Amino acid sequence: MKFNLKIALVTVLALLAGCTSHPQQAVNLPDDLSTMKKTKIGVAMTPLPKVDTSFDGAGCLLCMATASLANSALTDYVRKLPTENLADLKSRIADLLKNKGFDVVLIDSPINIATLQKSKSKGPNVSEVDYSGLKNQYQVDKLLIIDINALGVLRTYSGYIPTSDPKARLKGVGYIIDLSNNTYDWYLPLDILKNAEGSWDEAPKFPGLTNAYFQAIEIGQDSFSKPFSE
Repeated sequence: MKFNLKIALVTVLALLAGCTSHPQQAVNLPDDLSTMKKTKIGVAMTPLPKVDTSFDGAGCLLCMATASLANSALTDYVRKLPTENLADLKSRIADLLKNKGFDVVLIDSPINIATLQKSKSKGPNVSEVDYSGLKNQYQVDKLLIIDINALGVLRTYSGYIPTSDPKARLKGVGYIIDLSNNTYDWYLPLDILKNAEGSWDEAPKFPGLTNAYFQAIEIGQDSFSKPFSE
C-alpha cells in the first residue's frame, strides 16, 4: 500500500510539473543578421489596449470594488488619456529595418493573436501560438509583432490596502517569429513602471502621473526600436 501510494504521489507531481507553464525568456537578436536579411519580414502590431487603471493584489471582489471606488477620479481621468503615437511604432521599426537592408512588408491591420490556434510543437523558444497560417496570408517568412497588453496606471494592493502609489505603466512584448518552425528569433518582454515626479494625487488632471504616462510610452517605443537602430 505504501509503495502504491508513493507511485501515485510521484505520478501526480509529474503531471503537475508537466502542466506548469514557464514564461518565455528574452531572446536577443543574432549578431549576424545576414541570413535574416535574405528573408521577407512582416511588421505588425496587435490591437492597442484601452488605457485604464489596474489594481494588482486587490484579489477579492470586495477588495477590487474598494480599490476602484478609492481611485475613481483617477480612473475617470486615465481612461481619457490618448495612446499618443503608439500605433505608428510599427512604421518606425519597419523603416529601421529597411535602412538596414531588410525586405519588409508593413502590415496595416492589427493581428488578433486570440484568434490563432495553439501550437502543437514544444521546445526551447517555440511559441505556444501557431503563427504558421500567417505565412501565406501575408506572403512573409518571418513576422515581427509588437504586442502591448497593458497601458495606463498601476497601483498595487494587498487586499483592501494600497501598497504603492499609482505608477504609469506600459507592458508588452516584441518578437520575431520564424513562420517555418514557429520559433522566436527575437523576444523582448517589457514592463515599464514610471513614478510621478512630486505628488501624484493632484486631481483633476494629475499632472505628475500624466507626465509619467507619456514618459512610459516614450521609453517603451525606444526600447522596442533600439535593437534595430544599433
